Amino acid sequence: MQMNSTNGISRTVIWLMSVISGLVVANNYYNQPLLALISEDLHVPESAASKISVLTQLGYAAGLLLIVPLGDKLFRKKLILVDLVLVFASLLWMTFAQELWMLYVASLLIGATSVIPQLFVPIAAELSSDKEKSSNIGIVMSGLLLGILLSRFVGGIVGEMWGWRAMFGIAAGIMILVWFAVYKMLPDLQPNFKGTYKELMKSVFHLAKTQPVLRLASFRGAMAFGSMCALFTTLVFHMEKPPFNAGSSVVGSFGLAGAVGALAAAKVGKLQRFLDLDRIILYSLLIVLGSWAFTYFAGETYWGLIVGVILVDLGVQSSHIMNQTNYFLIKSNAVNRLNTVYMVSYFIGGSLGTWTASVAWQYAQWSGVCAVGATMGILALIAHLIFSKRISVTN
Repeated sequence: MQMNSTNGISRTVIWLMSVISGLVVANNYYNQPLLALISEDLHVPESAASKISVLTQLGYAAGLLLIVPLGDKLFRKKLILVDLVLVFASLLWMTFAQELWMLYVASLLIGATSVIPQLFVPIAAELSSDKEKSSNIGIVMSGLLLGILLSRFVGGIVGEMWGWRAMFGIAAGIMILVWFAVYKMLPDLQPNFKGTYKELMKSVFHLAKTQPVLRLASFRGAMAFGSMCALFTTLVFHMEKPPFNAGSSVVGSFGLAGAVGALAAAKVGKLQRFLDLDRIILYSLLIVLGSWAFTYFAGETYWGLIVGVILVDLGVQSSHIMNQTNYFLIKSNAVNRLNTVYMVSYFIGGSLGTWTASVAWQYAQWSGVCAVGATMGILALIAHLIFSKRISVTN
């Protein structure tokens, strides 16, 4: 594929990056509808199994911090090809692991290596003309969102039909196909950072320290994503009990309900013609809070949970896209590093939501989970209301 600055990036490559983003990010989420099957198979408590989700998200945050900034320093195509080999090895380990500690290590490694979509978003931003930038980022992001949501659906069905190990084996096979697609299709890109790895990492922390817009976006993103993870991690335990008595495929199919919300969110950028960015974020966070009202008060019914899932996905993904729009407006060529600060915070928030929700489930079941999710939504809202005006005044 030939790239140059006048032609921008070909549509084929954009769609390829979108599909690959979905397939790679899915590795982080297959485990969520499978946790009950894993706890049964290994004879461990549900709270021990749910740490698999926490570790995958912490691994992802570590990969975002340690691997993604290298996109500014190394040839990205080579970096992505080496990383895909590591993803494949981690998925294979997960498939054949016999002990809980092995699953923990494999989950951490799957998370750490499945960060390729966050190398694609800056590629799309960099190689697109100004006119096509937002729509190309939107295409890559929609592949990413669909991957997150459909992975739960696919994971649940495969787990119920062939067992939880089969899902990770299939995912490893998919990574081989992805490797060949990247090798054939992805353009080579010159690095734009000449210093050492240590200097590169220092500049990541410098950005976090000196950019208030980035800090606020990161906190809002972390809390909103944590709120959503609280729901999806414990949904499987809530639904295997009466009145539902549902299996992993039913829980996984809630990913389809979430896809409705997430795909609606992909269009949120168009609202900027009528509303400013801060107002769109405010409404998005209010939708997240509203979702918990349905999840709590109608949490014993299918319709209540479906509405809750659609709303939480709509609110979280809308605020996520607007947060990214917000910090990509910062004038800087450190696109990978800006993305690193935000996405590391985002997934630390996700793992915090997962962990606190699994503890809350142990002590207070569903009402405890709802309290965790609503609290994280409220914290995001308070931070937004207090700081967004101050930042726009100082800017």
